[in-house]
Formats: sequence, C-alpha cells, structure tokens
Amino acid sequence: MNRTPTLDDAVLAGTALAAGLLVAFASRTLLRWLAKHAKRTKWSGDDVVVDALRTVVPWAALVGGGAAAAAVLPLTRPVQHTVNQSLTVLLIFAVTVSAARVIAGLVQSVTHARSGVAGSATIFVNITRVLVLALGFLVALQSLGISIAPMLTALGVGGLAVALALQDTLANLFAGIHILASKTVQRGDYIRLSSGEEGYVEDINWRQTTVRALSNNLVVIPNGELAKSNMTNFMRPEQQLTILVQVGVAYDSDLEHVERVTCEVVTEVMTEITGAVPDHEPLVRFHTFGDSRIGFTVILGVGEFSDQFRIKHEFIKRLHRRYRAEGIRIPAPARTVALQQGAVVIPQQRTGDDLVPPTALHD
Repeated sequence: MNRTPTLDDAVLAGTALAAGLLVAFASRTLLRWLAKHAKRTKWSGDDVVVDALRTVVPWAALVGGGAAAAAVLPLTRPVQHTVNQSLTVLLIFAVTVSAARVIAGLVQSVTHARSGVAGSATIFVNITRVLVLALGFLVALQSLGISIAPMLTALGVGGLAVALALQDTLANLFAGIHILASKTVQRGDYIRLSSGEEGYVEDINWRQTTVRALSNNLVVIPNGELAKSNMTNFMRPEQQLTILVQVGVAYDSDLEHVERVTCEVVTEVMTEITGAVPDHEPLVRFHTFGDSRIGFTVILGVGEFSDQFRIKHEFIKRLHRRYRAEGIRIPAPARTVALQQGAVVIPQQRTGDDLVPPTALHD
C-alpha cells in the first residue's frame, strides 16, 4: 500500500495492540491461578507445563496483536515483510524458551520420580535445554530466509577441530554421563576416593562432580578423574554399615564377664543414640594376646556414614564408665627399665603393636 495512514487506521492498529495486551494480561492472570492449583497435585509435570505457558501465551498474544496492527496499517511491502519476520522470530524465541523450560523440567521431574537416577544432577537437564535452544535458533534462521545447510556442514567440519581442542572437556562430559548411567554415584552418596577426597555428592554436572566434605567445604572433582579413580561408595548397596572399635583388657579379666558387659553397652548405645541401628546384634570378637592385654573387636551398626563418629564417641565413654563400675581393667602399656653400671638400659619391648628398640642412657 502507498496511501497515507488515516486516523481510522491508527485507531484500528491501537485497538489490535490493546486487545493483544488485554489477552496477554488475562491469560497471565488465569495461568497464575492454574499454577496455584497445579502445586496441589502430586505430579510435578503440570507445574512445569503451566509455568511454561505463563511465558509463551502472553508473548503469543502480544505478537498476535502486533501482527493485526501491522495488517491494518498501510505499510509498504518491504516494511510489512520486515515486521512479519520480526514478529515471527519473537514468537519462535518465546516458544523455544518455553519448550526448553518444559522439556528440561519434565526431564528433571522424571529423574526425581525414578530411583537410581540422580534427581538433581544437572547434566541431563543442561544437555536437553541446549539441544532445544539450538533447534529453535536454527528454525529462527530458516524463517528469516537464511539457509542452514551450509551452517550444518560447517559445524560438521568444525566439530572435529573443536572435539580435538576440547578433549578434556568432552572426556568429563561423557564420564559424567557414564557415571549417572551406571548408577555408581548419586546425589547424597558419601564417597571416598583413593586420592583421599571424601564427602557427600552435591551435584554432577556436565564437567565436574561437587562433593561436600564433613568440614562443610566443597571439593570439585572433574568427572574424568572421578571415573578413573578407585572409589568407595558408603551408601551402596545399602546405607547402613558396620564400624569396628578395638578394645583391650587385662589378662586377669574374666572374658565371659567382659563379653557380657560389652554387649550390654552395645545394646544400650544402639537403642539410645540417634543414628544407630536398634536391631543390630551386639558382636564381640577376641583376637589377640598382646604384651599387656587381650585385644578384641567390638562391631557396631550405624545408619549412615557420618553417624559413626557420634556413636563411637558415646560407646567409648559408656564402655569406660561401665568397665570402671564392673572392676574391669584396661591396662596401660608397661616399660621395664634395667639398671647396669655406667648406663641405664631399656630392653626391647612392645608398646601396643609397635616394636620399640633398646636404648641406653650413659652417665
């Protein structure tokens, strides 16, 4: 059209824009109401869908109002074409962002619902989001009349060079996927590496695994290093575990009495201390005739790795108090000193399990 815009054209265009704004506001209000009701359901997928619609529907209404306004105005063909392309790209952008949010949210919802998958592991969510955004970008380019075939060819050729340049990054990426797929490590597991790092797994993303140590510090481990390292997972195949406490009593002790008293203390600790296993069977196993004591091992049950420190602490205190009340001696290491003319000779002896060589003190 080449005619001059009139007042009627301006009124119609303004009405179209106002209608688009009104629909956008009304739809956003309605979807906000639906979001409140969606939160009451057990399935988290409806929350994701409604949240995405709260983005795409108002933008679609605005784009529709803008397209209607442009249609009623006497614009030239090039201007009309530019406006339509701009509105189309804007709509594609809104739909792509919403689709990425929906699909990523559904992936996260599925990982939460399935046991054996790290529910908050961001690696799958991030990969899904990037793929959807890349697809939307290609569609937007195609809508602008830009051929994406040469771009895909260039990406295919350049992808090889990028893969060679990013070997470590890609190794970490695929190592993270392998770790999650094999289910060897999940969020919340307590792990210990052969290199000494240990703690609770906070997250596994595209490059690294974040571990929170007992000191509350974060340890960042590249996925490639985690996959190659010897690792102990204290949560697999089950969360409960046993710990060993070494004890020793004097040779003149009644071992039957010692075993009975120790089992009573174990039962007391298992039933009264938080984090213990109440149905754990008390176990005492004598194993060593030492230099000054008979050594034995007490086996305790704990519900989770970090509980062992509190349980061992309470067990040692209660066992020491009970032994004193029962007259059971825990002998200290003894040292024999032989006096000779001109020197004090300390014969070879054992202190605990360590062999101490003879020494001589000269006058």
